[in-house]
Amino acid sequence: MAQQQEKPAQEVTKRADSALVTSEGITTIADTVVRKVAGLAANEISGVHALGGGAARAFNALRERIPGATASAGQGVSVEVGERQAAVDLQLEVEYGVAIADLSRAVRRNVITAVERMTGLEVVEVNITVADVHLPDEDEGDEVADTGRVR
Repeated sequence: MAQQQEKPAQEVTKRADSALVTSEGITTIADTVVRKVAGLAANEISGVHALGGGAARAFNALRERIPGATASAGQGVSVEVGERQAAVDLQLEVEYGVAIADLSRAVRRNVITAVERMTGLEVVEVNITVADVHLPDEDEGDEVADTGRVR
């Protein structure tokens, strides 16, 4: 009988290892929260032009044209969230000329810091896929089409 009482106490002690899992209860962080935090943290780094692959960016551009709709901060970000840990996968479009390895380190560090600070989850990995390079003249082509030929 004494063993039955000790076992639950040991389980509670085992589970009370983090701020999210305590003897008073469990705090659950939704995947969408981690996805948004990670996306915003990645966008804070100079040299990141956009998040997501071509199709995701095109869909997001359409969404921005709908009145009242906003861009998704979680675009190009997928996550797996457990009770205490999270893993993040990012798809980036980078500015032409940046050192991609250095940029990846900075993005990874910023995402880990932001997610861990805001959620209390331990980030076990941040995988980065560089899906595209943004060329400086790509923006100029858009402006010419918008303004027309004659001024």
